Amino acid sequence: MKKLHFPLFIILFSVLNAFSQTAKVGGPCEGCEAIYENPVPFDQLDSVVKLPDATWEGKKPLGINGTVYKADGKTPAPGVILYIYHTDETGHYPRKGDEKGWAKRHGSIRGWIRTDEKGAYKFVTLRPAPYPSASDPAHIHIFLKEPGLTEYYIDEFLFSDDPLLTADKRQKLENRGGSGILVLKDVGNMYKAERNIYLGKNIPNYPVMP
Repeated sequence: MKKLHFPLFIILFSVLNAFSQTAKVGGPCEGCEAIYENPVPFDQLDSVVKLPDATWEGKKPLGINGTVYKADGKTPAPGVILYIYHTDETGHYPRKGDEKGWAKRHGSIRGWIRTDEKGAYKFVTLRPAPYPSASDPAHIHIFLKEPGLTEYYIDEFLFSDDPLLTADKRQKLENRGGSGILVLKDVGNMYKAERNIYLGKNIPNYPVMP
């Protein structure tokens, strides 16, 4: 009988360990599965990404950078996966016609980033436009995947000078991961903005730090 206990313990440990590796946080997240559609393995992703629309040819691109911090708000978080996507300069999600999975809805302007050892990330793109005939301000969607937790969304990147970002809309923001409102700085050949991200901030069911 004693010989049966050890394998049973191993099985139970494996099940519990597997469960702990996929703790569900953040609530419902439509489209979060797209984070797994990355063309390369997570551990091979770069911390700096140029999105498909980014160009300096007759354009002034936008560079967004920042640091992802752990739940304590001060420790950099390496190895966190960021998935971003947004509309083009006309407010549409551009498609090439051969899209699969979530690319059918998210379009071709999307990318995957993995924070470096200092928790830093950066991506370059063109500033998106609001949806045509809509009241929503222009935005960049972002989903996160950190070790041990399911993927979840945080507040979209928004633009402080967007007239559609009214005082009422600002008050209704959840500040998931911290504020996503960007203040753009014109540096000549491009615009730059910074956003730091705080893991677990205002995220439902996020593990409580000891």
